[in-house]
Amino acid sequence: MGGAVDLLIRGGTVVTADRSYPADVAVTGGRIAAVGPRLPGPAVREIDVTGRLVIPGGVDPHAHLEQRSGAGLMNADTFESAHRAALLGGTTTVVSFAAQPPGTRPREAVADYAARAARGALADHAFHLIVADPSHLARDLPALAEAGHRSLKLFTTYPAVRLDDRQLIEVMVLARRHGALCCIHAETDALLSWTRDALLARGLTQPPFHAVAHPRLAEIDAVERMIRFAEFTGARIMLFHISTAEAAEAVRRAKARGLPVHAETCPHYLLTGPEVLDRPDGAKWMCSPPQRDAADRAALWAALEDGTIDLVSSDHAPYRMDASGKLAHGADAPFDRIANGMPGLEPRMALVWDALARRGLPPELFVRLTAEAPARLHGLPGKGRIEGGADADLVIWTPEATRAWGADDLHDNAGYNPWEGHTTKGAPETVILGGRVAVEGGRVLAAPGSGRFLPRPPFPQGTPAEEARIALGETP
Repeated sequence: MGGAVDLLIRGGTVVTADRSYPADVAVTGGRIAAVGPRLPGPAVREIDVTGRLVIPGGVDPHAHLEQRSGAGLMNADTFESAHRAALLGGTTTVVSFAAQPPGTRPREAVADYAARAARGALADHAFHLIVADPSHLARDLPALAEAGHRSLKLFTTYPAVRLDDRQLIEVMVLARRHGALCCIHAETDALLSWTRDALLARGLTQPPFHAVAHPRLAEIDAVERMIRFAEFTGARIMLFHISTAEAAEAVRRAKARGLPVHAETCPHYLLTGPEVLDRPDGAKWMCSPPQRDAADRAALWAALEDGTIDLVSSDHAPYRMDASGKLAHGADAPFDRIANGMPGLEPRMALVWDALARRGLPPELFVRLTAEAPARLHGLPGKGRIEGGADADLVIWTPEATRAWGADDLHDNAGYNPWEGHTTKGAPETVILGGRVAVEGGRVLAAPGSGRFLPRPPFPQGTPAEEARIALGETP
């Protein structure tokens, strides 16, 4: 290696998405310098991790931070508080959203969130631009993409952000042209709105009816339609928070046909069902789409194992259980007036590790689902890997450490833990970000504003359908 390295991690078992093997890891200049047995020193600092695992820092590509909802509620977390929780959970890179408020241009939305992150980010980060008004997107996207902002969030529902089918196709065509990824919340709005209004008209307003108001067919229909739109336009899409067996099967068929389609799910769809909404404080678990039944959970696990669903994100969406958040319209508000979402950045990796271990699934799958695939599919080439030249984002993971989750023991600002009462085995001990120790002994050492913005290269795209190629003037 030549000369002293900054950090030498000795005696652990390195786990990547492909294999596990005993090795030391040398770090210098914020990057991994070498991986191998009995690496020579000297080093400015050595850490003995005998008996523990060395895994890539987690990558969570789905989190809502300092974001105002379509109903006008600001969620509970700043970049600082959310990234603090992420680091303590073993996640070193977070892709959150730049929401486009009414009357603003996309470039203004991105600039606003970039300024907030520059003040408070502790983790490395990037943004998905939420396209609420596409009227200026053709003018703004070329420069945004050139600056490394290469993913869009599109909604098929919710009045403040919903795009109609024609707008979705136009945005997908534009995204393909500029090498951008389209991330999609796929539920058919007409099915949701009709069911919601019919329930409310009958006085069925409690949180359990939130699940009824999001029919599974709404997700199935929208997922299948968005896959067809991707096939027609050639745009690469990531289908967010898949919750039903049929939607997973639609993704499986799309991949078998070679379409540029990816999908994710979240811990709350893998580990909980709609019965959580029956609790007296069921509003805590309200999210969209809602939790589904045991057969869906089994199908999601099968889809993770066979690669149909690519990764597990948190969909961190923190609202406090008070008048600033979920109870903004009163303790007895109807389900359609309760903010959707749960905190999840901090427990994501422990929940996934524990659930995989209980199923006898290998640690390599854990790395793929929580770090390698999120990095690869979201355009973060330096992340999710332990090899020479990769970013030195590393987690010393103790596989036998247990944690009993309490009522309010997360380090975000939500003020509650939806995983209260769960016990997980497997936990981060030390977290290293860019070659620097960011968490040690349960303390966050990273400073606000130290997290780096990660510009992303163009995403590979698909080939449009023949009719689309003719309409676009591309050679058939």
